[in-house]
Amino acid sequence: MYGYNYSYDYGFDSFNVLRTLPTGYWFGVSICSILLIICYWKLYEKANEPGWAAIVPFYNTYVLFKMAFGSGWMFLLLLVPIVNIVFAIMLPFKLAKAFGKSSGFGVGLWLLPIIFYPLLAFSNDKYVGVEKK
Repeated sequence: MYGYNYSYDYGFDSFNVLRTLPTGYWFGVSICSILLIICYWKLYEKANEPGWAAIVPFYNTYVLFKMAFGSGWMFLLLLVPIVNIVFAIMLPFKLAKAFGKSSGFGVGLWLLPIIFYPLLAFSNDKYVGVEKK
């Protein structure tokens, strides 16, 4: 006989909003990842390394450590607990130094990579290398 409707119309479908949030997130992550791959490609070419190394898993880390520390095999230290944190923090500083940048630029590479890696990759800075001890 009598029916009551207790639903409210908020003007939008909240389920659709929640469903599209992950899509936007993954789109942003994909764009940032592609940008960083392009930056790594340019950095590797500046250091006379093959640019395609930027898209090969594990080998890209080997090349990055070779550029920053002088020995690519040091990337295996990322497998050691606690030591991996230290080396992950040291990497951007060493990379900045290898391109003749200051430690302040290394802080930028560490904290804001999406801004500082393109600055390093598309600048006219040359790869200086690593001092051998």
